[in-house]
Amino acid sequence: KEGGRIINNGSISAHAPRPGSAPYTCSKHAILGLTKCLALDGRQYNVACGQVDFGNVVSEMSLATNKSDSGALQPNGFKMVEPCMTLEDAAETVWTMVNLPLSANVLNMTVMATQMPFVGRG
Repeated sequence: KEGGRIINNGSISAHAPRPGSAPYTCSKHAILGLTKCLALDGRQYNVACGQVDFGNVVSEMSLATNKSDSGALQPNGFKMVEPCMTLEDAAETVWTMVNLPLSANVLNMTVMATQMPFVGRG
C-alpha cells in the first residue's frame, strides 16, 4: 500500500508566544489544526502527518528576534539573550521523523535549546 509522510513546521510560539507575535502565533496554531486534520484524513491513503514545534533554532528570523547584543523581548518587558539550538539539530529531528515506518507517527514534538526559557515562561 503506497502512502507517504507530511512533516509540518510548527513553533514553540503556539505554546508560549512572545510579546508582539500575534500574527506569527496565530499561523502556528493554524498549522497544528492542519496537522491534526491531515493526520486523520490521511489515514485512508496511508499518509502520516506530524509536526515539529521548534524553539530557538539559529536562523535569520531568530537572529532578528534574539539579538546577540540585546536579546529577545520577554513577557516582563525586559530583553534577554536566549540559548539557541543549531540548524543541524533541527534537521536531525526531521530526519528522525522521515525515517519512521508509516506504521508509526509523531503527531507533535517540541524541540528546543536545552536552556531555553520556555518551561515557566510568562
